[in-house]
Amino acid sequence: MRDQQRRFDRREYLTLAGGAGVATTIGLAGCLEDAEDGNGDDENGADGNGDDEDVADDGENGTDDGEGETIVPGTAPGFEPFEMNVDGELVGFDIDLLEAVVAETEYELGDWEELEFDSLIPALENENIDVIAAAMTITEEREESIAFTEPYYSADQSVLVQSGGDVEPDELEDLEGLEVGAQSGTTGEGVVEDELGDDVDYTSYDNYVLAVEELERGTLDAIVIDEPVAESFAGDRDVEIAFTFETGEEYGFGVRQDDEDLQEALSEGIAAVEESSEYDEITQEWFDE
Repeated sequence: MRDQQRRFDRREYLTLAGGAGVATTIGLAGCLEDAEDGNGDDENGADGNGDDEDVADDGENGTDDGEGETIVPGTAPGFEPFEMNVDGELVGFDIDLLEAVVAETEYELGDWEELEFDSLIPALENENIDVIAAAMTITEEREESIAFTEPYYSADQSVLVQSGGDVEPDELEDLEGLEVGAQSGTTGEGVVEDELGDDVDYTSYDNYVLAVEELERGTLDAIVIDEPVAESFAGDRDVEIAFTFETGEEYGFGVRQDDEDLQEALSEGIAAVEESSEYDEITQEWFDE
């Protein structure tokens, strides 16, 4: 658990992070619930997301129960307050939670790998990382390629618009004909495809910070985004939540399908942290609840 020095000014974070990436505009992307929704290109996924020496090796690093084995975590910064970079330091709810969860197991946590969201699943499949901690929604389609722990967080989807702007939607149908953005590979992108399809002019972004900047400038009309992240942006930037709709999604840590020992250990670690006061402390730190 991070101490109080881990707290930070979120507006400062958004200012720093916003200039770090370049948005990618594409045609309507595949739904996150497609089995390939986490797949990036070979450059980001298969070839360069981690060093072989960092990958956990059951035969050399530990026993079958994970005792003493080092696991490499992967995440996708830019999803406040779950994972983000502040002055070169990786922080967030997922970061603190996974560290607390692994501390309840026989495993040891290695150095974090920072990737684009849609490169996480290929990095996991290629054994460049061993666990995904990136507010990743558990879906049947994703479970065709990776496995998940028990859920650790529930969320719905919200629509962000410019504060005081002319766009005031009350439901998804009100977005038809508008410029709508979301982060590539996320639930928000899946909602745009499933519910709106070709009725909107869709732009995909590498991270939501870039999308919010476009929304503030008025070059984007609305963003579909996870509710807790939307609330965080609305508290720090010139944007507001137009409405929220229930999706009933749940986040889980992702592992390889054949890594049942790690999956079970992390699920038991989640339960242990939730039963203690530590889960509430981490939640209060990052969500001010």
